[in-house]
Amino acid sequence: MKTILLLFFTLNLFLFKAQKKPHLITSSDSLDKDAFVNTIQQSLNLFYADYAKNNLQYDSIIKILNYELKETPTFSDEVYCERLEKMSSMTPFHMDCNAATLSTLKFFVDKRRGFIQIALGRSALYFDMFKEKLVEYGLPIELRFLSVIESGLRPQVKSKAGALGLWQFMYKTGLYFGLEENSYIDERMDPDKATDAACRYLKQLYGIYGDWNLALASYNAGPGNVNKAIKRSGNKKTYWEVRPFLPTETQGYVPNFIAAAYLMTYHAEHNIIPIEAKLHNAQLDTICFNKAIHMNTISKLVSWDLEEIKVLNPIYKTTYVPKTSPPQCITGPMEKIYSLAGLEDSLFSLETSIYNPVKVIPVVPKPVLDTLKLNESNKVIDTLKIPEKIDYYTVSAGDNLKNIALKYNVTVEQLMEWNSLQTTNIYVGQKLKLIGVKTVVNKTPEKPVKTPEKSTKKYYEVKSGDSATRIAKKYHLTLDQLEKLNKGVSLKRLKTGQKLRIK
Repeated sequence: MKTILLLFFTLNLFLFKAQKKPHLITSSDSLDKDAFVNTIQQSLNLFYADYAKNNLQYDSIIKILNYELKETPTFSDEVYCERLEKMSSMTPFHMDCNAATLSTLKFFVDKRRGFIQIALGRSALYFDMFKEKLVEYGLPIELRFLSVIESGLRPQVKSKAGALGLWQFMYKTGLYFGLEENSYIDERMDPDKATDAACRYLKQLYGIYGDWNLALASYNAGPGNVNKAIKRSGNKKTYWEVRPFLPTETQGYVPNFIAAAYLMTYHAEHNIIPIEAKLHNAQLDTICFNKAIHMNTISKLVSWDLEEIKVLNPIYKTTYVPKTSPPQCITGPMEKIYSLAGLEDSLFSLETSIYNPVKVIPVVPKPVLDTLKLNESNKVIDTLKIPEKIDYYTVSAGDNLKNIALKYNVTVEQLMEWNSLQTTNIYVGQKLKLIGVKTVVNKTPEKPVKTPEKSTKKYYEVKSGDSATRIAKKYHLTLDQLEKLNKGVSLKRLKTGQKLRIK
Protein backbone atom coordinates (compact mmCIF):
# COMPACT_ATOMS: atom_id res chain seq x y z
CA MET A 1 0.00 0.00 0.00
CA LYS A 2 2.84 2.41 0.88
CA THR A 3 4.45 1.68 -2.53
CA ILE A 4 1.19 2.48 -4.31
CA LEU A 5 0.73 5.68 -2.32
CA LEU A 6 4.29 6.76 -3.12
CA LEU A 7 3.75 6.05 -6.82
CA PHE A 8 0.56 8.14 -6.95
CA PHE A 9 2.14 10.91 -4.90
CA THR A 10 5.18 11.09 -7.25
CA LEU A 11 2.93 11.13 -10.32
CA ASN A 12 0.80 13.90 -8.81
CA LEU A 13 3.91 16.00 -8.14
CA PHE A 14 5.08 15.50 -11.72
CA LEU A 15 1.74 16.61 -13.09
CA PHE A 16 1.72 19.70 -10.89
CA LYS A 17 5.14 20.73 -12.22
CA ALA A 18 3.96 19.96 -15.74
CA GLN A 19 1.23 22.58 -15.39
CA LYS A 20 3.85 25.15 -14.31
CA LYS A 21 6.31 24.17 -17.11
CA PRO A 22 4.39 23.60 -20.37
CA HIS A 23 7.47 22.15 -22.05
CA LEU A 24 7.07 18.99 -19.96
CA ILE A 25 3.92 18.16 -21.92
CA THR A 26 4.47 19.39 -25.49
CA SER A 27 2.06 20.04 -28.33
CA SER A 28 3.05 16.69 -29.83
CA ASP A 29 1.32 14.83 -26.97
CA SER A 30 -1.64 12.78 -28.16
CA LEU A 31 -3.71 13.95 -25.14
CA ASP A 32 -4.63 17.53 -24.31
CA LYS A 33 -2.54 18.34 -21.23
CA ASP A 34 -5.43 19.87 -19.24
CA ALA A 35 -7.69 16.91 -19.97
CA PHE A 36 -4.88 14.51 -19.12
CA VAL A 37 -4.14 16.23 -15.79
CA ASN A 38 -7.86 16.29 -14.97
CA THR A 39 -8.18 12.56 -15.72
CA ILE A 40 -5.25 11.69 -13.48
CA GLN A 41 -6.51 13.94 -10.68
CA GLN A 42 -9.92 12.25 -10.78
CA SER A 43 -8.22 8.86 -10.68
CA LEU A 44 -6.25 9.93 -7.65
CA ASN A 45 -9.40 11.14 -5.88
CA LEU A 46 -11.14 7.82 -6.57
CA PHE A 47 -8.07 5.93 -5.36
CA TYR A 48 -7.98 7.86 -2.07
CA ALA A 49 -11.72 7.37 -1.61
CA ASP A 50 -11.36 3.61 -2.14
CA TYR A 51 -8.34 3.50 0.17
CA ALA A 52 -10.28 5.22 2.96
CA LYS A 53 -13.30 2.99 2.46
CA ASN A 54 -11.39 -0.30 2.23
CA ASN A 55 -9.32 0.64 5.26
CA LEU A 56 -12.50 0.39 7.40
CA GLN A 57 -13.39 -3.12 6.12
CA TYR A 58 -17.08 -3.24 7.00
CA ASP A 59 -19.04 -3.70 3.77
CA SER A 60 -18.27 -7.38 3.28
CA ILE A 61 -19.04 -8.31 6.91
CA ILE A 62 -22.41 -6.52 6.91
CA LYS A 63 -23.28 -8.15 3.57
CA ILE A 64 -22.47 -11.62 4.90
CA LEU A 65 -24.51 -11.05 8.08
CA ASN A 66 -27.43 -9.84 5.93
CA TYR A 67 -28.54 -7.08 8.33
CA GLU A 68 -31.47 -4.77 7.70
CA LEU A 69 -30.66 -1.07 7.38
CA LYS A 70 -31.60 -0.02 10.95
CA GLU A 71 -31.19 -3.37 12.68
CA THR A 72 -29.41 -3.24 16.06
CA PRO A 73 -27.81 -6.65 16.69
CA THR A 74 -27.08 -7.76 20.26
CA PHE A 75 -25.09 -10.74 21.48
CA SER A 76 -24.78 -12.89 24.56
CA ASP A 77 -22.33 -12.07 27.34
CA GLU A 78 -20.28 -15.09 26.24
CA VAL A 79 -19.80 -13.60 22.75
CA TYR A 80 -18.82 -10.20 24.16
CA CYS A 81 -16.33 -11.86 26.52
CA GLU A 82 -14.83 -13.98 23.73
CA ARG A 83 -14.27 -10.88 21.59
CA LEU A 84 -12.74 -8.91 24.49
CA GLU A 85 -10.46 -11.84 25.26
CA LYS A 86 -9.36 -11.93 21.63
CA MET A 87 -8.60 -8.19 21.76
CA SER A 88 -6.65 -8.64 25.03
CA SER A 89 -4.52 -11.36 23.45
CA MET A 90 -3.29 -8.89 20.83
CA THR A 91 -2.48 -5.94 23.10
CA PRO A 92 -0.81 -5.17 26.45
CA PHE A 93 -4.17 -3.76 27.61
CA HIS A 94 -6.38 -5.88 29.86
CA MET A 95 -9.77 -5.80 28.13
CA ASP A 96 -11.34 -7.47 31.14
CA CYS A 97 -14.85 -8.88 30.76
CA ASN A 98 -16.62 -8.12 34.01
CA ALA A 99 -19.88 -6.57 35.18
CA ALA A 100 -18.57 -2.99 34.77
CA THR A 101 -17.26 -3.45 31.21
CA LEU A 102 -20.29 -5.48 30.05
CA SER A 103 -22.71 -2.87 31.42
CA THR A 104 -20.84 -0.01 29.71
CA LEU A 105 -20.37 -1.98 26.48
CA LYS A 106 -24.12 -2.73 26.24
CA PHE A 107 -24.91 0.94 26.86
CA PHE A 108 -22.61 1.93 23.96
CA VAL A 109 -24.18 -0.74 21.71
CA ASP A 110 -27.67 0.62 22.45
CA LYS A 111 -27.19 4.37 23.02
CA ARG A 112 -23.88 5.37 21.42
CA ARG A 113 -24.23 3.97 17.90
CA GLY A 114 -24.46 7.41 16.28
CA PHE A 115 -21.39 8.58 18.20
CA ILE A 116 -19.37 5.56 16.98
CA GLN A 117 -20.56 6.18 13.39
CA ILE A 118 -19.19 9.74 13.53
CA ALA A 119 -15.97 8.70 15.26
CA LEU A 120 -15.36 6.01 12.61
CA GLY A 121 -15.80 8.60 9.87
CA ARG A 122 -13.46 11.08 11.53
CA SER A 123 -10.91 8.35 12.22
CA ALA A 124 -9.97 8.48 8.52
CA LEU A 125 -8.54 11.93 9.18
CA TYR A 126 -6.50 11.08 12.29
CA PHE A 127 -5.89 7.36 12.93
CA ASP A 128 -3.02 6.95 10.46
CA MET A 129 -1.21 9.86 12.10
CA PHE A 130 -1.98 8.47 15.58
CA LYS A 131 -0.53 5.07 14.64
CA GLU A 132 2.63 6.65 13.24
CA LYS A 133 3.21 8.60 16.48
CA LEU A 134 2.36 5.67 18.76
CA VAL A 135 4.76 3.37 16.90
CA GLU A 136 7.45 6.07 17.04
CA TYR A 137 7.20 6.11 20.85
CA GLY A 138 6.83 2.32 21.18
CA LEU A 139 3.26 2.55 22.52
CA PRO A 140 0.25 0.22 21.92
CA ILE A 141 -1.71 1.36 18.86
CA GLU A 142 -4.96 0.73 20.80
CA LEU A 143 -4.27 4.05 22.52
CA ARG A 144 -5.73 5.70 19.41
CA PHE A 145 -9.16 4.86 20.87
CA LEU A 146 -8.41 7.07 23.88
CA SER A 147 -8.96 10.20 21.77
CA VAL A 148 -12.40 8.83 20.84
CA ILE A 149 -13.66 8.99 24.44
CA GLU A 150 -11.69 12.16 25.21
CA SER A 151 -12.91 14.36 22.35
CA GLY A 152 -14.90 12.32 19.83
CA LEU A 153 -11.96 13.06 17.49
CA ARG A 154 -12.79 16.79 17.39
CA PRO A 155 -9.80 19.11 18.05
CA GLN A 156 -12.02 22.10 19.00
CA VAL A 157 -13.79 20.32 21.88
CA LYS A 158 -13.33 22.10 25.24
CA SER A 159 -14.43 20.58 28.56
CA LYS A 160 -16.09 22.47 31.40
CA ALA A 161 -12.81 22.22 33.30
CA GLY A 162 -10.93 23.88 30.43
CA ALA A 163 -9.30 20.82 28.83
CA LEU A 164 -8.92 21.28 25.07
CA GLY A 165 -8.13 19.39 21.87
CA LEU A 166 -8.15 15.82 20.59
CA TRP A 167 -6.38 14.66 23.75
CA GLN A 168 -8.03 17.14 26.18
CA PHE A 169 -4.95 18.80 27.66
CA MET A 170 -5.40 21.22 30.56
CA TYR A 171 -3.49 24.49 30.07
CA LYS A 172 -0.69 23.76 32.58
CA THR A 173 -0.25 20.15 31.47
CA GLY A 174 -0.07 21.35 27.87
CA LEU A 175 2.63 23.87 28.77
CA TYR A 176 4.59 21.16 30.60
CA PHE A 177 4.64 19.08 27.41
CA GLY A 178 5.56 22.02 25.17
CA LEU A 179 2.12 23.05 23.86
CA GLU A 180 2.14 26.84 23.63
CA GLU A 181 -0.73 29.32 23.58
CA ASN A 182 -0.96 33.02 22.67
CA SER A 183 -3.53 35.39 21.19
CA TYR A 184 -3.48 33.65 17.80
CA ILE A 185 -2.65 29.96 18.36
CA ASP A 186 -3.32 27.18 20.85
CA GLU A 187 -1.16 24.14 20.18
CA ARG A 188 -3.47 21.94 22.27
CA MET A 189 -5.75 22.07 19.19
CA ASP A 190 -2.95 21.12 16.77
CA PRO A 191 -3.57 17.41 15.93
CA ASP A 192 0.09 16.60 15.25
CA LYS A 193 1.68 18.45 18.18
CA ALA A 194 -1.00 17.43 20.69
CA THR A 195 -0.69 13.77 19.65
CA ASP A 196 3.06 13.92 20.13
CA ALA A 197 2.57 15.44 23.59
CA ALA A 198 -0.06 12.81 24.51
CA CYS A 199 2.34 10.01 23.53
CA ARG A 200 5.06 11.45 25.78
CA TYR A 201 2.61 11.90 28.65
CA LEU A 202 1.15 8.38 28.35
CA LYS A 203 4.61 6.84 28.13
CA GLN A 204 5.58 8.71 31.30
CA LEU A 205 2.46 7.50 33.14
CA TYR A 206 3.02 3.87 32.11
CA GLY A 207 6.58 4.19 33.35
CA ILE A 208 5.20 5.15 36.79
CA TYR A 209 2.56 2.41 37.18
CA GLY A 210 3.61 -0.42 34.83
CA ASP A 211 -0.10 -1.06 34.13
CA TRP A 212 -1.89 0.46 31.16
CA ASN A 213 -5.31 0.66 32.85
CA LEU A 214 -3.80 2.53 35.81
CA ALA A 215 -1.95 4.77 33.33
CA LEU A 216 -5.31 5.61 31.68
CA ALA A 217 -6.88 6.32 35.08
CA SER A 218 -3.98 8.65 35.83
CA TYR A 219 -4.43 10.38 32.46
CA ASN A 220 -8.02 11.12 33.48
CA ALA A 221 -7.70 11.93 37.20
CA GLY A 222 -4.03 12.89 37.53
CA PRO A 223 -1.23 10.89 39.21
CA GLY A 224 -2.01 12.49 42.60
CA ASN A 225 -5.54 11.03 42.76
CA VAL A 226 -4.37 7.63 41.56
CA ASN A 227 -1.59 7.53 44.16
CA LYS A 228 -4.12 8.33 46.91
CA ALA A 229 -6.41 5.56 45.67
CA ILE A 230 -3.54 3.07 45.65
CA LYS A 231 -2.74 3.90 49.28
CA ARG A 232 -6.41 3.60 50.31
CA SER A 233 -6.63 0.20 48.59
CA GLY A 234 -3.75 -1.14 50.66
CA ASN A 235 -1.17 -0.61 47.90
CA LYS A 236 -2.90 -2.84 45.33
CA LYS A 237 -1.23 -3.06 41.91
CA THR A 238 -4.06 -3.29 39.33
CA TYR A 239 -6.74 -0.88 38.17
CA TRP A 240 -9.65 -3.12 39.12
CA GLU A 241 -8.34 -3.51 42.67
CA VAL A 242 -7.78 0.26 42.99
CA ARG A 243 -10.96 1.28 41.12
CA PRO A 244 -13.36 1.53 44.14
CA PHE A 245 -11.09 4.20 45.67
CA LEU A 246 -10.84 6.37 42.53
CA PRO A 247 -13.03 9.44 41.77
CA THR A 248 -16.45 8.48 40.37
CA GLU A 249 -15.67 9.73 36.85
CA THR A 250 -12.42 7.76 36.73
CA GLN A 251 -14.20 4.59 37.86
CA GLY A 252 -16.07 4.74 34.53
CA TYR A 253 -13.10 5.87 32.44
CA VAL A 254 -11.45 2.52 31.69
CA PRO A 255 -14.82 0.75 31.03
CA ASN A 256 -15.63 3.59 28.59
CA PHE A 257 -12.28 3.08 26.88
CA ILE A 258 -12.84 -0.69 26.58
CA ALA A 259 -16.40 -0.19 25.24
CA ALA A 260 -15.23 2.36 22.64
CA ALA A 261 -12.30 0.14 21.59
CA TYR A 262 -14.68 -2.83 21.27
CA LEU A 263 -17.23 -1.01 19.08
CA MET A 264 -14.58 0.68 16.93
CA THR A 265 -13.20 -2.83 16.29
CA TYR A 266 -16.49 -4.79 15.95
CA HIS A 267 -18.67 -2.05 14.44
CA ALA A 268 -19.55 -4.12 11.37
CA GLU A 269 -20.80 -7.00 13.52
CA HIS A 270 -23.12 -4.47 15.19
CA ASN A 271 -24.36 -3.06 11.86
CA ILE A 272 -22.73 0.32 12.52
CA ILE A 273 -21.84 1.98 9.22
CA PRO A 274 -19.30 4.84 9.44
CA ILE A 275 -20.35 8.33 8.39
CA GLU A 276 -18.48 8.86 5.12
CA ALA A 277 -15.28 10.86 5.63
CA LYS A 278 -14.89 13.98 3.47
CA LEU A 279 -11.11 13.65 3.52
CA HIS A 280 -8.61 10.94 4.38
CA ASN A 281 -5.25 11.57 6.01
CA ALA A 282 -3.52 10.30 2.85
CA GLN A 283 -5.09 13.15 0.85
CA LEU A 284 -3.57 15.91 3.00
CA ASP A 285 -0.36 17.88 2.69
CA THR A 286 1.13 20.95 4.37
CA ILE A 287 2.73 24.26 3.38
CA CYS A 288 4.55 26.68 5.71
CA PHE A 289 4.72 30.48 5.38
CA ASN A 290 7.55 32.87 6.28
CA LYS A 291 5.08 35.78 6.44
CA ALA A 292 1.78 36.41 8.19
CA ILE A 293 -1.31 35.54 6.15
CA HIS A 294 -5.10 35.52 6.51
CA MET A 295 -7.06 32.36 5.68
CA ASN A 296 -9.46 34.55 3.73
CA THR A 297 -6.63 35.46 1.33
CA ILE A 298 -5.81 31.78 0.80
CA SER A 299 -9.50 31.05 0.24
CA LYS A 300 -9.83 33.76 -2.42
CA LEU A 301 -6.64 32.85 -4.30
CA VAL A 302 -7.22 29.10 -4.76
CA SER A 303 -11.04 28.92 -4.34
CA TRP A 304 -10.78 26.94 -1.10
CA ASP A 305 -13.75 26.99 1.28
CA LEU A 306 -12.85 29.11 4.31
CA GLU A 307 -14.69 26.82 6.73
CA GLU A 308 -12.71 23.81 5.53
CA ILE A 309 -9.44 25.70 6.03
CA LYS A 310 -10.48 26.48 9.61
CA VAL A 311 -11.58 22.89 10.32
CA LEU A 312 -8.34 21.39 8.99
CA ASN A 313 -6.22 23.93 10.92
CA PRO A 314 -7.76 24.11 14.39
CA ILE A 315 -4.50 25.37 15.98
CA TYR A 316 -5.46 28.94 14.94
CA LYS A 317 -7.91 30.77 17.20
CA THR A 318 -8.94 33.12 14.39
CA THR A 319 -8.54 33.16 10.61
CA TYR A 320 -5.17 34.92 11.01
CA VAL A 321 -1.94 32.90 10.62
CA PRO A 322 0.82 34.88 12.37
CA LYS A 323 4.46 35.15 11.39
CA THR A 324 6.60 33.12 13.81
CA SER A 325 9.93 31.36 13.96
CA PRO A 326 9.77 28.49 13.17
CA PRO A 327 7.10 29.37 10.58
CA GLN A 328 3.41 28.53 10.90
CA CYS A 329 1.88 26.04 8.47
CA ILE A 330 -1.46 25.28 6.79
CA THR A 331 -2.73 21.74 6.16
CA GLY A 332 -5.17 20.93 3.37
CA PRO A 333 -6.05 18.74 0.38
CA MET A 334 -3.02 18.05 -1.82
CA GLU A 335 -4.41 19.90 -4.84
CA LYS A 336 -4.92 23.09 -2.81
CA ILE A 337 -1.46 22.89 -1.23
CA TYR A 338 0.18 22.29 -4.60
CA SER A 339 -1.60 25.33 -6.03
CA LEU A 340 -0.42 27.50 -3.13
CA ALA A 341 3.16 26.25 -3.47
CA GLY A 342 3.35 27.75 -6.96
CA LEU A 343 1.58 31.02 -6.13
CA GLU A 344 3.38 32.39 -3.06
CA ASP A 345 4.18 35.77 -4.66
CA SER A 346 0.59 36.20 -5.78
CA LEU A 347 -0.64 35.14 -2.34
CA PHE A 348 1.29 37.79 -0.44
CA SER A 349 0.48 40.46 -3.03
CA LEU A 350 -3.22 39.70 -2.58
CA GLU A 351 -2.78 39.78 1.22
CA THR A 352 -1.26 43.27 1.00
CA SER A 353 -3.97 44.55 -1.33
CA ILE A 354 -6.75 43.34 1.00
CA TYR A 355 -5.36 44.08 4.47
CA ASN A 356 -2.68 46.74 4.02
CA PRO A 357 -3.31 48.67 0.79
CA VAL A 358 -0.90 51.47 -0.13
CA LYS A 359 -2.68 54.84 -0.11
CA VAL A 360 -1.44 57.19 -2.86
CA ILE A 361 -1.42 60.86 -1.72
CA PRO A 362 -1.23 63.45 -4.52
CA VAL A 363 1.68 65.89 -4.32
CA VAL A 364 0.44 69.51 -4.38
CA PRO A 365 2.93 72.31 -5.36
CA LYS A 366 3.58 74.76 -2.48
CA PRO A 367 2.25 77.87 -4.28
CA VAL A 368 -1.06 76.09 -4.94
CA LEU A 369 -1.14 74.83 -1.36
CA ASP A 370 -0.59 78.36 -0.02
CA THR A 371 -3.39 79.67 -2.25
CA LEU A 372 -5.87 77.01 -1.18
CA LYS A 373 -4.89 77.06 2.46
CA LEU A 374 -6.76 80.22 3.51
CA ASN A 375 -10.17 81.60 2.62
CA GLU A 376 -11.48 85.17 3.10
CA SER A 377 -11.98 84.57 6.84
CA ASN A 378 -8.35 83.36 7.07
CA LYS A 379 -9.59 79.91 8.10
CA VAL A 380 -8.13 76.59 6.88
CA ILE A 381 -10.08 75.14 3.98
CA ASP A 382 -10.89 71.46 4.63
CA THR A 383 -11.04 70.46 0.97
CA LEU A 384 -7.38 69.38 0.71
CA LYS A 385 -6.05 66.37 2.61
CA ILE A 386 -2.56 66.85 4.04
CA PRO A 387 -0.52 63.70 4.75
CA GLU A 388 -0.93 62.73 8.41
CA LYS A 389 1.95 61.85 10.71
CA ILE A 390 2.38 58.13 11.38
CA ASP A 391 3.87 57.03 14.67
CA TYR A 392 4.18 53.73 16.53
CA TYR A 393 3.41 52.61 20.07
CA THR A 394 5.03 49.52 21.60
CA VAL A 395 2.67 47.47 23.78
CA SER A 396 3.75 47.11 27.42
CA ALA A 397 2.62 44.72 30.16
CA GLY A 398 -0.91 45.59 31.32
CA ASP A 399 -1.83 47.44 28.11
CA ASN A 400 -5.08 46.86 26.24
CA LEU A 401 -6.61 48.58 23.20
CA LYS A 402 -9.12 50.54 25.28
CA ASN A 403 -6.45 52.14 27.48
CA ILE A 404 -4.20 52.92 24.51
CA ALA A 405 -7.14 54.48 22.64
CA LEU A 406 -7.98 56.69 25.65
CA LYS A 407 -4.34 57.71 26.03
CA TYR A 408 -4.15 59.06 22.46
CA ASN A 409 -7.76 60.25 22.12
CA VAL A 410 -8.67 57.76 19.37
CA THR A 411 -11.18 54.90 19.19
CA VAL A 412 -10.55 51.16 19.55
CA GLU A 413 -12.02 50.74 16.06
CA GLN A 414 -9.43 53.15 14.61
CA LEU A 415 -6.59 51.21 16.26
CA MET A 416 -7.95 47.95 14.83
CA GLU A 417 -8.34 49.45 11.34
CA TRP A 418 -4.85 51.05 11.29
CA ASN A 419 -3.26 47.76 12.37
CA SER A 420 -5.46 45.27 10.44
CA LEU A 421 -6.49 43.60 13.72
CA GLN A 422 -9.24 40.98 13.58
CA THR A 423 -9.62 40.85 17.38
CA THR A 424 -8.80 43.14 20.32
CA ASN A 425 -6.05 40.78 21.50
CA ILE A 426 -2.56 42.34 21.64
CA TYR A 427 0.74 41.14 23.07
CA VAL A 428 3.71 42.70 24.88
CA GLY A 429 6.26 44.07 22.40
CA GLN A 430 3.74 44.44 19.55
CA LYS A 431 4.06 47.69 17.54
CA LEU A 432 0.79 49.54 16.96
CA LYS A 433 0.48 52.10 14.17
CA LEU A 434 -0.95 55.49 15.23
CA ILE A 435 -2.02 57.98 12.58
CA GLY A 436 -2.24 61.72 13.21
CA VAL A 437 -1.84 61.63 17.02
CA LYS A 438 0.52 63.38 19.41
CA THR A 439 4.11 62.19 19.70
CA VAL A 440 4.31 58.70 21.13
CA VAL A 441 6.47 58.68 24.24
CA ASN A 442 6.64 54.89 24.51
CA LYS A 443 9.78 53.86 22.68
CA THR A 444 10.66 50.40 21.43
CA PRO A 445 13.64 49.12 23.45
CA GLU A 446 16.73 48.46 21.42
CA LYS A 447 17.18 44.83 20.55
CA PRO A 448 20.18 43.21 22.26
CA VAL A 449 22.99 42.23 19.94
CA LYS A 450 23.00 38.47 19.59
CA THR A 451 26.31 36.65 19.91
CA PRO A 452 26.85 34.51 16.80
CA GLU A 453 26.37 30.84 17.52
CA LYS A 454 28.29 28.07 15.89
CA SER A 455 25.93 26.25 13.50
CA THR A 456 25.54 22.49 13.63
CA LYS A 457 24.58 20.43 10.60
CA LYS A 458 21.77 17.93 11.08
CA TYR A 459 20.39 15.35 8.66
CA TYR A 460 17.13 13.42 8.22
CA GLU A 461 16.87 10.00 6.59
CA VAL A 462 13.96 9.78 4.13
CA LYS A 463 11.35 7.11 4.98
CA SER A 464 8.84 5.37 2.73
CA GLY A 465 5.92 7.69 1.97
CA ASP A 466 7.81 10.90 2.87
CA SER A 467 7.37 14.07 0.83
CA ALA A 468 9.44 17.25 0.81
CA THR A 469 6.53 19.27 2.21
CA ARG A 470 5.94 16.84 5.11
CA ILE A 471 9.67 16.82 5.99
CA ALA A 472 9.78 20.63 5.83
CA LYS A 473 6.78 20.89 8.17
CA LYS A 474 8.21 18.35 10.63
CA TYR A 475 11.36 20.44 11.07
CA HIS A 476 9.60 23.84 10.83
CA LEU A 477 11.13 24.80 7.47
CA THR A 478 9.68 26.28 4.31
CA LEU A 479 10.24 24.44 1.04
CA ASP A 480 12.62 27.22 -0.05
CA GLN A 481 14.69 26.76 3.12
CA LEU A 482 14.82 22.97 2.62
CA GLU A 483 15.94 23.46 -1.00
CA LYS A 484 18.70 25.90 0.04
CA LEU A 485 19.98 23.44 2.65
CA ASN A 486 20.12 20.70 -0.01
CA LYS A 487 21.55 22.45 -3.08
CA GLY A 488 21.82 20.13 -6.04
CA VAL A 489 19.37 17.61 -4.56
CA SER A 490 16.05 17.04 -6.33
CA LEU A 491 13.26 17.22 -3.76
CA LYS A 492 10.77 15.97 -6.35
CA ARG A 493 12.17 12.43 -6.42
CA LEU A 494 13.04 11.48 -2.86
CA LYS A 495 14.32 7.96 -2.24
CA THR A 496 13.97 5.85 0.88
CA GLY A 497 17.23 6.04 2.84
CA GLN A 498 18.30 9.30 1.21
CA LYS A 499 19.69 11.87 3.69
CA LEU A 500 18.49 15.48 3.63
CA ARG A 501 20.14 18.32 5.52
CA ILE A 502 17.59 19.94 7.88
CA LYS A 503 19.83 22.31 9.90
